[in-house]
Amino acid sequence: MSPADELQHRTVGSCSFHHPNKSLTMPADSLRWDTLDALKHSPKGKIKFDPFWSDRGEDIMAGCKEAVSLSANSGIVLERLDSSPLLKFCFLGSSSGHSSPGLSEEIPASGSSRGSLPDVGAKLNALSAAVDHEQNVSRFLLQSFRNEAKDDEADVSKVSSPASLPSISLLSPKSMETAGRIIKCEEEHRRKAKVALRVRQEMQEKRLAEVAGSESEQLKRFEEFMELKQRQEFQSIRDMMDRETKESIGRQEKLKEEQRHRMKILNLRMREAEQQRLREAELERQRQADGRERLRNLNTIQEEVLQLNQLLEPSSQNNTDLPPASLSSYSVRGNQLCSQVSEVVRKTTEGAFPSVDDMTVAERALHEMRALIRLMQEEVADVQENRKRREQDEEEALRRQAELQVQQEAQKKAAQSAKEKAQRKGLQNSAEDSTLKWFRDLQDTATQCAQAFGQLNSAKDVQTKKLKLELQKAATLPVNQIACNSGSQLREIFDKIDKLLSGRAVVSGGKSVSTSQHPQGLEFVSYKLAEKFVMQGEESHHEAAFPIAVVASGVWELHPKVGDLLLAHLHRKCPYAVPHYPPMKDGTTVEEYQKILGYRVNESGVEDQDNFLKRMSGMIRLYAALIQLRWPYGSKQGSSPHGLNHGWRWLSQMLNMEPLADITATVLFDFLEVCGNALMKQYQCQFWKIILLLKDEYLPRIEAVTSVEQMGSVSRLKQFLETSLQRRTINPPKGQLSSNFWRS
Repeated sequence: MSPADELQHRTVGSCSFHHPNKSLTMPADSLRWDTLDALKHSPKGKIKFDPFWSDRGEDIMAGCKEAVSLSANSGIVLERLDSSPLLKFCFLGSSSGHSSPGLSEEIPASGSSRGSLPDVGAKLNALSAAVDHEQNVSRFLLQSFRNEAKDDEADVSKVSSPASLPSISLLSPKSMETAGRIIKCEEEHRRKAKVALRVRQEMQEKRLAEVAGSESEQLKRFEEFMELKQRQEFQSIRDMMDRETKESIGRQEKLKEEQRHRMKILNLRMREAEQQRLREAELERQRQADGRERLRNLNTIQEEVLQLNQLLEPSSQNNTDLPPASLSSYSVRGNQLCSQVSEVVRKTTEGAFPSVDDMTVAERALHEMRALIRLMQEEVADVQENRKRREQDEEEALRRQAELQVQQEAQKKAAQSAKEKAQRKGLQNSAEDSTLKWFRDLQDTATQCAQAFGQLNSAKDVQTKKLKLELQKAATLPVNQIACNSGSQLREIFDKIDKLLSGRAVVSGGKSVSTSQHPQGLEFVSYKLAEKFVMQGEESHHEAAFPIAVVASGVWELHPKVGDLLLAHLHRKCPYAVPHYPPMKDGTTVEEYQKILGYRVNESGVEDQDNFLKRMSGMIRLYAALIQLRWPYGSKQGSSPHGLNHGWRWLSQMLNMEPLADITATVLFDFLEVCGNALMKQYQCQFWKIILLLKDEYLPRIEAVTSVEQMGSVSRLKQFLETSLQRRTINPPKGQLSSNFWRS
C-alpha cells in the first residue's frame, strides 16, 4: 500500500477532529474524497514504501525530489467551502497535500481589496474548523505546509498594519497536533526497530554462543572417540597375538592327536579285516541254510498249490452250483498258477537254491490261488444265497399278493364309500374336466419332447454319447449350484442356463458345449433341465424352494417350453400339485398304482410314509414359491408365466375334493405356509373367507378320514389356521428373498 492509499484509508475512517478550544463539523464532507484523490495522484502520493529505509539510515522522504506545489483545483475547493468569493485562500491542511502558485498570488489581492484583516482571520478560522475534521495527515507534507504558510504570512503582513493586527499562523493547532503525532509515530517505529534490532543481535549472540559450545562438545567427543579407537586397535592387536599363540599350540596338539588317531585306525582296520573274514564265513553258512530252507518252503508251496488246484476242477462236488463258464475260467487260471510254481521248481533241479525273487513269485502264486479258491467259494455261497432269497421272495410275493388283494378290495370299498359320501355331501373325488385336460396336455407335451430326442438318448456311437453326457452336465450342474448365498451367484447361474437354451456355447467341466451341436440338443436340454428343477425342489430343504423357484421362473419367462415341461414333471411326481387324485383302474397292480400316486417303488418295496410326505412337501413348496415369484431382472411388461391366479385355483379345487388321509393336510399346510402371505395381499377378504371355510368345514372332513397315528399333519394345519385367523395375518415365509439379497 502506498503512503497516499494509507493516508486515504486513515482519513476516510475518521469522521471528526477535536480542536483544542472547540469542536466543529466539516461543512462539506463530500469534498473529502476530492481532496484524497488529489493527494493520491500527487507526486508525493506515488512514493514507494521501503520497509528497510531505517536500516540503511535514509530519510522516509528520500524518494521525493520534486518541489511541493498546490494544484489548480485548490481554488475551486475553497469556493465550495465558502460561498463568498471575497477571499481565496490556500487550504494547506487538506488531505490532498498540493499547493498552487496561481492561488498564492490571489491572496494579497483579496486582502487589499477587502482592506480588513479581521475578515481574513474569520476566514482562517473557518478553514481551521474544516481542517479539524481531517485525520492522519502525512508527515512528508509538513515541511511544504510550513514554507507556504511563511509566504502567506509575509503577504498578509504587507497589507495589515503591524501596530494594530497580530501575526496569524496559517496552520491550525489540529494540523500541528497531527504533524506531531506523525513525528511521534515515526520515532516510535524507530524505537521499535532499534529494540527489534537489539533483540535480534542478542539472539544472534546467543546462537553463536550455543554453536561455539556445541562445537566444543563435539570436539571433546571426537577426541574421546579417537582415544577409544586407539584403545580398541591396541586391544585387537593384543587379542590377535594371543589368538595366534593359542592356534599354534592347538595345531601342535592336533598333530599329536592325528598321529594317535592314525595308529588307532590301523589297529581297527586289522581287527575289522579279521572280523570280516569271520562274517563272510558265517554268511556263507547262513546262505546255505537259507537256501535249503527256501527249497523246503518251495516244495511245500508247490504241494499246496497242486492240492488247491484240485478244488478248481469241474469234477469237484463243491462246484456243482456254478455255471460251466465260471468253472472253466477258474480252472484255467489255476493251471496257469501251477505252471508258474513248476517253473520256479525246475530251476532248483540244476543244483541251485531258489532265490528270494523266486520265492516271491511262488508265494504270490500261492496267495492268488488262495484268493481264487476264496472267490469261487464266495460265488458258490452267493449262488446258494440267491437261490434261498429267490425262494423267500417268491413266498413273500405270494403273501404280499394276498395282502394286496385284500387291501385292494378294502380300497375299492373305501373309494366306493367315499364316492357315495361325496355324492351325498357335494364333494368330488377327481379334478375338474378342464384341469384334467390341462394335466393330460402337459403330459403329452413331455412325452412328445422325450420322443423328439430319442435318437440322441439311444445313440450308440462314442462321440454322440459323449455329447449327450456333456449336454446333461451343462443342464444339471447349474441347478445343483442354486443356493441362498447371494443374488449375483443366482444371476450367473441364470445367465448360464439362458445361454445354453439360446444355443450359445457354455463352459461345463472345462469344455465348451452348445445345443446347436446336435439337432435334438435343445429338446434334450429342456427336458433334463425341467426334470432337474423338480428333482432339486424334491430333495432340497424347505427354504431352498425360493432360489430354485425364482431361477425357474426367469427361465420359464424366456423359454416357455421349459415351464410346461417343469409342470409336467411336477404333476407326474406329485399329482397333488394339479390337484388330482388318480383313481385305481382295473388291472392295475398295487405297485403301479402307488407309483401313480407318487410313491417310490423299488426292489426293496414301497418307500415309507414319512419319506413320501417329505418329498411331496418339497414339491408343493416349490410350486407355491413358483407361482408368487418372478425373475427380478426380466421384463416387467407382461404378466407372470404362472402367477397367483393358479395358486387361487389350486386352493379352491383342493377344497372341492374329498380329502385323503395324511396327504391332504400336509400339502395344504405347506402351500399356505409358503404362499399364504402373497394370496392374502392379493385377494384380501376373499382369501379370509376361504381360510374360514377351510377351518370350519373342510378341516373336520380331514379329521374324519385321518387315523390317530396320522394326526400330526392335521394338528399342524389346525394350529396354523387358528393362529392366522386370530392374528388376522399370515407371516411371510422363512427363506423369502429380500431386496438386499439381490444387492449381494
